Amino acid sequence: MTTKRSITVTVNGQQHQTEVEPRMLLVHYLREVLDLTGTHIGCNTSQCGACVVMLNGEAIKSCTVLAVQADGGEVMTIEGLAPEGGLHPIQEGFWEKHGLQCGFCTPGMIMASYQLLKNNPHPTETEIRRGLEGNICRCTGYQNIVRAVQDASERMSTSAETPVPAGD
Repeated sequence: MTTKRSITVTVNGQQHQTEVEPRMLLVHYLREVLDLTGTHIGCNTSQCGACVVMLNGEAIKSCTVLAVQADGGEVMTIEGLAPEGGLHPIQEGFWEKHGLQCGFCTPGMIMASYQLLKNNPHPTETEIRRGLEGNICRCTGYQNIVRAVQDASERMSTSAETPVPAGD
């Protein structure tokens, strides 16, 4: 019999205290316990990147992190990236430059792009491709994803608004 553990995690600015099984993955905690289904489950092996979220300011694959490892931490999912009713410049870039087709990889791609642009606000095409290496898209051929990240970089550098959500 497994004993549940109490965890406290701040997700998208809101604190949650929950009893979880010690082996519950963070991706399942977000989707099943908190009902934040924007984070996708792709491969369960850390290969595809569909499950990328920010944990304590760093992009991680949530299928390889236990929920108990996030105890006391701050998580930002795709749902927390933009203000309610709006789009983040990266989301706008993906929309405008057709950086998605089926949309399955999109949340992970956007969160990985967020990390990339946070660390390198003006990446070259090569740096964008290198920065997204851990994320797989089976539909687009990546060119429009690269264009979307370039567009987001431009939007973020000309935007009067802070592109990074508060607390990150």
